[in-house]
Amino acid sequence: MTLGRRLAAEFLGTAWLVIGGCGTAILAGDVVGWVGVSFAFGLTVVTMAYAIGHVSGCHLNPAVSLGLFVAKRFDGKDLLPYMAAQVGGAIAGAGLLALIVKTGHQGADLGGFAANGYGALSPKKYELVAALVTEIVMTFFFLFVILGATSSKAPAGFAPLAIGLALVLIHLISIPVTNTSVNPARSISQALFAGGDYLTQVWLFLVGPAIGGALAGVAYPAIAGRE
Repeated sequence: MTLGRRLAAEFLGTAWLVIGGCGTAILAGDVVGWVGVSFAFGLTVVTMAYAIGHVSGCHLNPAVSLGLFVAKRFDGKDLLPYMAAQVGGAIAGAGLLALIVKTGHQGADLGGFAANGYGALSPKKYELVAALVTEIVMTFFFLFVILGATSSKAPAGFAPLAIGLALVLIHLISIPVTNTSVNPARSISQALFAGGDYLTQVWLFLVGPAIGGALAGVAYPAIAGRE
């Protein structure tokens, strides 16, 4: 598969992640609540994994690409192009959501736009250290599940379900803390449209997932062995 096709798949897949997950939070969060939003994020990964997993690997997340690279499951020369496609896709998805919100109601305000935050911007007002620890730990276990579920030794065909359900669980745990990132592309896209303090806090949602993903990339092979 050519790099161009793989990048196109990552772009569209990450856009779908934002449209499905953040879109549910923005457009239907008052109806489905945090549980519904958690399942929406999981469903985006499950559906897209079956759609493009055979094309690009369905990373949809710079922290996932980084973790796979550290675990020697992903070619380093493709790391930055994948990350760029993921961020671009996330911004495109957020842009479509902003268009829907702005044209749907006269004088509509984007508000927090499902962006991530800590302190005053945390759903339950968790402070910086709690938010950073949460993002590192949640991303670590997300990558740990991904590396295990996609191993050649794992049962074939079930990886998308395991990964999607892991993302549901991660959101159920951490929405109250940070509104759940574990994905720098998703955080960047929403912060760009929410603006203000969300932009000044977005660094945490780049650093935390990167650390968690890299740690899992070291830990999983150390425990399970390299492919």
